[in-house]
Amino acid sequence: MKQLARHQVGGILLAALGSLAAPAQAAEGGFSFYIEGLAVPDAGVLPPPGVYFDSSTYFYNGKIGGNRSTQLGGNVVADVKANIVADFATGLWVTPAEILGGNLAFAFVMPFGTPAVRAGALLNGPLVNQVVGRPVGVSVSDATFNAGDPIVGTSLGWHSGNWHWKVAGLLSIPAGAYEPGQLSNIALNRYIGDISAAATYLDPALGIELSAAAGFTLNGKNPATQYVTGHEFHVEVSASKNLTKELSIGVIASHYQQITGDSGSGARLGPFKGRVTAVGGMAGLTVPVGQIPVTARMKVLREVEVENRFQGTLGFLEVSFPLWVAPPKAAPETKPVVAKF
Repeated sequence: MKQLARHQVGGILLAALGSLAAPAQAAEGGFSFYIEGLAVPDAGVLPPPGVYFDSSTYFYNGKIGGNRSTQLGGNVVADVKANIVADFATGLWVTPAEILGGNLAFAFVMPFGTPAVRAGALLNGPLVNQVVGRPVGVSVSDATFNAGDPIVGTSLGWHSGNWHWKVAGLLSIPAGAYEPGQLSNIALNRYIGDISAAATYLDPALGIELSAAAGFTLNGKNPATQYVTGHEFHVEVSASKNLTKELSIGVIASHYQQITGDSGSGARLGPFKGRVTAVGGMAGLTVPVGQIPVTARMKVLREVEVENRFQGTLGFLEVSFPLWVAPPKAAPETKPVVAKF
């Protein structure tokens, strides 16, 4: 259990999942599926067979100024500020089944939260017609608590000494509380697939962790707005060090890039392609609560080198713990050898 606690579910679940992300001009609704820095640390590690839970609270504060426009809920708006608080409740089941020598795992994520969005100017869209006499160019704001689209995932993880690696697939199902025409939506209202691979070098003796993860996000069409978000690529790395058995610190870097443009009749601003690099740090603490090791981790990243995206600061507060861990397999019983004369 001490080894499990060292690289517990906060990083492990999120590495397997990579749920919703910070606002982006280049994806419809101001939201990308991928969040910078979400998969690391311990990106390639899958825990032992068992059932695990993680609650990750996500914070984002950013803006896109300079009279630049973006689309939110079908509305064309400019000079937008976003302040988002959301939580991703995640369950992970690592089965004892093996495929190609790797452990098979299944995950479920339910996001919910309140995106507070303020636009300095409303230029076009459903909000123009919702209030009689509302002139174009006025400022608008929206902050609604709502549920996001549920996410299901599966992964395969392998281990060899200090090396751990994993492949994963995710599917976001458009079944959340999406409101067309509103600025504040956690749900993206489109099918989204994400495929990724990750590797981790973890040395328990030295307390060193090195991870890298990369993947592609494939976006479907939002039927409410006829907007097709372009496909995306993401990569991130981390390095961390255990200062004690309980406390660790580290650094994170990530890069996101849209590889195809937005399309569809709802993409009124054309095929924008966004990209952003984010850098930051993290600190983790593992403490026992009774017999259960609970891991808490704080991450903070700043978005830099931004193109066609909001720019801001994001953070996570992750709390994770095992609900049940399968007992280790008993060593096979050896029969004594009887010498024959």
